Amino acid sequence: MDRQGISGIGRSGPDPRTRLLDLILLKTGTGYVLQDAELSVLSMANVPAVARDLASCSGVADGESETRKLSLLKRQVLETRKAATTEIEIAAPTGLMTLRFDIEPIDGEEDGIVSIVSDVSDVRHRERVLKTLLRELSHRSKNLLAIIQGIATQTARQARSLDMFLVAFRGRIQSLASSQDLVTDSSWRGAFLFALAEKQFAAYWSEPGMPLTPTGIDAHLSPNAALHIGLALHELIVNSASHGAIAMGAASLTLDCFETMIDGRNALELVWLEHLPLPAPASESSEAGFARTVLERVVPIAIGGKAHYLTSPERIEYHLFIPQHEYEIITRLEE
Repeated sequence: MDRQGISGIGRSGPDPRTRLLDLILLKTGTGYVLQDAELSVLSMANVPAVARDLASCSGVADGESETRKLSLLKRQVLETRKAATTEIEIAAPTGLMTLRFDIEPIDGEEDGIVSIVSDVSDVRHRERVLKTLLRELSHRSKNLLAIIQGIATQTARQARSLDMFLVAFRGRIQSLASSQDLVTDSSWRGAFLFALAEKQFAAYWSEPGMPLTPTGIDAHLSPNAALHIGLALHELIVNSASHGAIAMGAASLTLDCFETMIDGRNALELVWLEHLPLPAPASESSEAGFARTVLERVVPIAIGGKAHYLTSPERIEYHLFIPQHEYEIITRLEE
């Protein structure tokens, strides 16, 4: 608030006590307006310039709705001799300002009121931000629960025993949790692709780092893309660790990401490629069937993209096309 001295209206001059009160008002961000029974201003201090006409209720009959609202409330306090409180929002050069008016009757030889004026803009702004964050958290939590429900349902359908269900379901939930950690650490902005891959490998690779070095574009994925692409990487890693390149000790595993086009629009193409030194077991187990469903249907549909999953005894290949609204290409400075 800007400063208007407490001695500015109806006073002969400041004294030490007045200056002290003025300083307290200034430091606490509080002002006041002292008015008589006719709402004539007797004294005013530390009220923002943009709010002085409002605070003094000048021009009651022709004033704006907020001025009239405040004037009626002040007259109510004068008539009932009961305190009242209201908050009013006004436009200010710095943005929307919220002022709290605590109106108290004054007993004495002449009736009057004093309005304590407090700028609560920051408090109300934080409350609005918190409400927005809570709504966003609720929305994202519902999405996350829907993903978990889908994983549980599909895993149960494919599992041949309770033990198989528990192993597969725990792995997929852990995958989701690992991706969620990255998204949360970024304040819900998403996750970088290579960090996401490293996080997914960590549960199945005992050595530090990854068994491969990703190449191409380390795109920054949206929260939605991070969760679903993390799930796709989980399925690819589990398959490879079970009977693919990782299980066979081969280094013929690559992960590449580059720019491309889908349906005439900019996109990224994520390519997982395994060359198998020995023919992989030619079996389509229930778990392999679920992995194919995740890779070919669940993930591409969730991000609005496309996917191709190709398997043969000598090769496993997965292409995921990520639309532009699910990623950003951010150049990160080398540490």
